[in-house]
Amino acid sequence: MNFQRFMSIVRKEFIHIRRDKASMVIAFIAPIMMLFLFGFAVKIDIENVEMAVVDWDQSTASREFVQKLKNTDYFIDKYYVSRDQDAIDLIDRGLVKVAVIFPPGFEKDIHKGKEAEVQFLIDGSDSTVSRTALPSAVMTANQYSVQLKTEAMEKKGAMAMGGKAGVAAKARVLYNQEMDSIKFTIPGLVGLVIQNITIILTAFALVRERERGTLEQLIITPIRPIELILGKLTPYVLIGFMNFGMVMILAIVVFHMDIQGNVPLLLVLSACFVICALSMGLIISTVAKTQLQAMQLSLLALLPSVLLSGFVFPREAMPKPIYMMGYGIPLTYYLQIIRGIVLKGVGIEYIYQQVILLILFTILLISIAIFRFKKRLD
Repeated sequence: MNFQRFMSIVRKEFIHIRRDKASMVIAFIAPIMMLFLFGFAVKIDIENVEMAVVDWDQSTASREFVQKLKNTDYFIDKYYVSRDQDAIDLIDRGLVKVAVIFPPGFEKDIHKGKEAEVQFLIDGSDSTVSRTALPSAVMTANQYSVQLKTEAMEKKGAMAMGGKAGVAAKARVLYNQEMDSIKFTIPGLVGLVIQNITIILTAFALVRERERGTLEQLIITPIRPIELILGKLTPYVLIGFMNFGMVMILAIVVFHMDIQGNVPLLLVLSACFVICALSMGLIISTVAKTQLQAMQLSLLALLPSVLLSGFVFPREAMPKPIYMMGYGIPLTYYLQIIRGIVLKGVGIEYIYQQVILLILFTILLISIAIFRFKKRLD
């Protein structure tokens, strides 16, 4: 790879960007419009909630209560762990949304006519989950209490159980105690806006050269595909990262988004996602023959990202084949990263799997773009 030829492409691309007024409007005006539009309009509701169970009591009553939760169709007992901290770690990693903890003596309190407590830890970083899980947990506990009192009355009479007998659900909302939906929506919206803008910008990179007739000039030069692709990518990386900074500032100022975690870590991983999204646009640019085709392919790529990444609908509620398709979308991993850092304040040790997959996607997409570019007109 010749660095001088690479820098020539970079300088040439900056000149193209400066002269292309429409692209500059897309780059700097569209992110602001999309942020305000989606930020105020998008509202999310979900139904299914995955949970971890910590059963210190190991009794029939605790197992029966878990079954009651599952029967509501709001809860799925995905993990059984032995410590409270293990359940919290699962929530931090995004593997579950709720943890239910049964203290020792849960069943004994029920048999003694006392109020047996069961604790729920709810992931408040997802406000739609907390708003669904909290009332469902309380309602299940109340219904179970009524069932216990009814059974006791049938066996021993109306005075069999005291007024406090039954099960009480004690809920603790983690991270977003106010259950503010905007705190959940905005971080994901940042990733969505950046992806949409960067893909659209780079999707026209080679198509514009082809339509203006300048691609022939590049073909007869000794420039190699890797130099051309990386040269075209570099200016847009800077623009994409500027867009990210602008959108983040607006999200903090306008929507009062607080970043709980490590800001440098967020910046580094966001830069990786920007490069990944730009690479997707370059692949579209190598496929499309006209700018109209590039726009159509861009929309075709963007729509599944919105629907399958977990931005609008919870992936756990999707059918299994569609759920698996979400793993092929880089935005899926970035949403988990940015929400984990911004809302939960987690470190790299909790999101390393998503980070590794995002990096692999970035390398793969850049490689595909380089491989697909051929120095010929057909």
